Amino acid sequence: MQSAMQTHRSSLPPTVKKTVIQRKDMERHVFECQNKHFTAASHETSRSPSPSMTSEVPSSEPHSSPLDLLEEPMECNASVVEQDHCYTLPPSVSPHSPVASPVSGNIPAASQPEASSTGARSPEASVKDAASYPDATRPSYGVGSLRLVRCPHCSLRLYKKNLGAHIKRKHGGLKDITAASHLKNVCVDETRGIFAVQRVAHGFSVPVHVQRKTWGNHHQIKCGLEECHKYQLLAKQSGLIYSLCEHIRSLDYCTKTACEEFLNPEFLEELVSLHIVEESMMSTCKSRQKAAEKDHAPFSVLVDLGGSTHQLCFSVHDPKIRSFSCFGRIIVTYNVTKQTWHCPCSNSRKPCPHKSIGKWHIFQTRKDLLPASNQETYQSHTYPATTELERSVRYTYAEKKIPATLPGDATAPRALTDYPACLIPTEETCKLCPGHPRLEDGFLITDKATIVSMNGVNHNTSIYNKRCPECHLDYRYQEWRDGLHNFNDHVILTLEFCLYVRCNLQNHVSVSRLIGCLKSLRGQKFPAVNIIFQAYCHFEALNNTDYSYSCVNCGLFPAVVSMDLHRNRVSKLDLSELKTPPEDFDGQHNIEDFWDSVHLDMISRGFFPNSSTNPFVVRPSYEHWAPWIGKETRKSDSVLNTEFKKMSETEGEPSCVTADRLCENLFKQNEATLQSLCKSCGVDSRGSRADLIIRLREKLKNQQTPEVYQSVCGSSGGWCVVSCPHGVVYSLKFNLHTETPRDFADLLLSWKHFPNICLSDSAYDFATHTNSRVPDNPPFHPHEGKPAAPTTKNLTKAVHRKLKVSLPWLREKTEHSDKNGHPVTGSSHRYALYHDRPHQGNTKDPRDVLRSVNLVPELQERVNNTTMKRLFAYMRKNNYFLNSVDPSTHVFLMRNMIEHRNTCCNTQLKQVQRR
Repeated sequence: MQSAMQTHRSSLPPTVKKTVIQRKDMERHVFECQNKHFTAASHETSRSPSPSMTSEVPSSEPHSSPLDLLEEPMECNASVVEQDHCYTLPPSVSPHSPVASPVSGNIPAASQPEASSTGARSPEASVKDAASYPDATRPSYGVGSLRLVRCPHCSLRLYKKNLGAHIKRKHGGLKDITAASHLKNVCVDETRGIFAVQRVAHGFSVPVHVQRKTWGNHHQIKCGLEECHKYQLLAKQSGLIYSLCEHIRSLDYCTKTACEEFLNPEFLEELVSLHIVEESMMSTCKSRQKAAEKDHAPFSVLVDLGGSTHQLCFSVHDPKIRSFSCFGRIIVTYNVTKQTWHCPCSNSRKPCPHKSIGKWHIFQTRKDLLPASNQETYQSHTYPATTELERSVRYTYAEKKIPATLPGDATAPRALTDYPACLIPTEETCKLCPGHPRLEDGFLITDKATIVSMNGVNHNTSIYNKRCPECHLDYRYQEWRDGLHNFNDHVILTLEFCLYVRCNLQNHVSVSRLIGCLKSLRGQKFPAVNIIFQAYCHFEALNNTDYSYSCVNCGLFPAVVSMDLHRNRVSKLDLSELKTPPEDFDGQHNIEDFWDSVHLDMISRGFFPNSSTNPFVVRPSYEHWAPWIGKETRKSDSVLNTEFKKMSETEGEPSCVTADRLCENLFKQNEATLQSLCKSCGVDSRGSRADLIIRLREKLKNQQTPEVYQSVCGSSGGWCVVSCPHGVVYSLKFNLHTETPRDFADLLLSWKHFPNICLSDSAYDFATHTNSRVPDNPPFHPHEGKPAAPTTKNLTKAVHRKLKVSLPWLREKTEHSDKNGHPVTGSSHRYALYHDRPHQGNTKDPRDVLRSVNLVPELQERVNNTTMKRLFAYMRKNNYFLNSVDPSTHVFLMRNMIEHRNTCCNTQLKQVQRR
């Protein structure tokens, strides 16, 4: 039978190699195919034979059995099985096929199965050869209908039916931790027992820090990965209290300790001179090196766990324990191929001390991996010089203002396709150079700029800049008439979207919540929330808002004002960095210069990618930190802020704040805050909210604690607010230290006309301090700001609420105005009164019963405590997002939001007057 099959091998049809059958049925199948072939050949020979066809069959072809012919692909199939289920069969060239060309020496050896001794091929080569055939000619061996896919882990191409088995066998998790199968690890700090362990078993991954310290007085076994921490909590709740994650268990087989490389400061100075590390980072890196030496901890350690030839990892010491450095160490990664750095404490573009230390380590050990010339060229081509950028910022602020009231066509809803696809500045000549030379042709910045609108985002917008050939000033696209606002040449907001953000902020909806809603609604990916928030601040800084801060009813100089404090906590305010002002500094600030600098700070963020190189950044200081008072209300552009004098006095200290005031503010705290205060003060934190307040009050009566003071009064001094009885704000002052009467005195002494009635929670302290500031002409008189003389008769009547003092000039201006009289009332009398009776507990002077607002009948009609409560409730609802930004953004946005609120209040007052 075998000889018969060898005899007819040359006449086997091509259909034989396209069928997959069992070996026992092979003999019968070959004879059936042979009979079909002979039948077809007999019909073909009845026709006129073609000479070319007959000449293609070689006469000296060696004979082999049909089983031998079909065995080749089967052997190759078996070899591929050994290569992890890659059943990709090599293409076979059969010289016996009627349409095949004769075998010659020009055919590559890889295309001839008989040239290989075993027939085994690599999976990648087999798939590549199979993919090179067109679908009509590719040999299928019965699997032509199967689809090739790529493994998401190792990029191997294989049949889809085998993908699951491949992932399970090659990329599955560790079944058990043994000496032969565990996560690679290395010790980076022997003293504290801190290790760097592979995050996963396969491929490259950023290592994770694990602490396993089982010696000394304090033992600690903990994994720095948040997922493992949650796993251990779940295991503990399930009763598996001894369960450990795979990172901790792998430490049983740790045999290596990483060596610390002492970093020479001379290399750091060279990095600064090459502009690889910023100059501001040099002192930080040196101080952190000293801190590591003081803590007896390795400063920077190279972590080499394999898995990648182009990724370098460093374990860097961090003096503070944070969420991303729970053991006082942090992993910094450097991609050698892309020359990019990654640190958990910041984004990829923002510099940080950890990245600078990593660059310092590489520059000292492997200088060739950190080419300085490439980085210098990249920076010089990416961003213009700082001087040109400064001029661009000032030009944009001066010449590209947006009208306070935008026309309807600029803010009308549009489809994304209706906005221009190519954005070019409209300037044709330089506005700053003498002679106004013509600008160069526009050059492309990017063709992937993103337009953010209410309808979603568009990522395919081209944006151009123009440059002056003489002064090299770059002109950006900044045309509000197109309904667009350009932030940084990469993110562009529609004016409709900007107004929508403004309305949301007025209703206490942060930008992050707003973008989260739009993402869910549109199903699109928006730019980072922080970028959109900065773009909105950029829009408001260019908006030509008046900031008049006045009431349509009370005018520019209200006769009655209410003063109160809005307490908040600005998390990014570090008072330890404040420098003492010069001795000749008198507390005078130019209000226009300060707020112009704040606006320039907001605008410059669209020009300078890093705040460390931004010369317009405004930081809190005693010499440059002004309040805001309306232009027509203040005396001049020079206003007072004498907070620096609090440093030499007892003002603002916990001891000067009365216990009654602290106890009163305890009622405003939530239960979680009260429990935290009880724990910090050593008081039992169990029980109801009322029980917690009672315990804290008893504690405060005996001893004032800084913890309670810090929680109640906040980390900053809060906002001093001066408003009229209608709730319209006239003055704002952001305090760096705790609020005292000095802050309100600074505001009112800067007014053109001092009010007649000042309502405050600390009327006695405020009147006493203000009169001491101007001893020659004390503002509060007569009777030190009391409506009646402090006689025994008046005191007795006031205690029994029978004393009334009429001030008719509050209703109608006097016919003959007093000297230095108020322009609205004509009276020069000025009184400091309490808002209501509960706040009189802030003083122990019995004569202050004469400072009650209830003594003056005219004030009963004008003063409404509900209005003030609504104002401060409005401000408190914005704390959750305002307190998380930096101080300059905080003061800018607060002033802006209060101005828009004042506008709404004035609109409502006008509507009431028209009725």
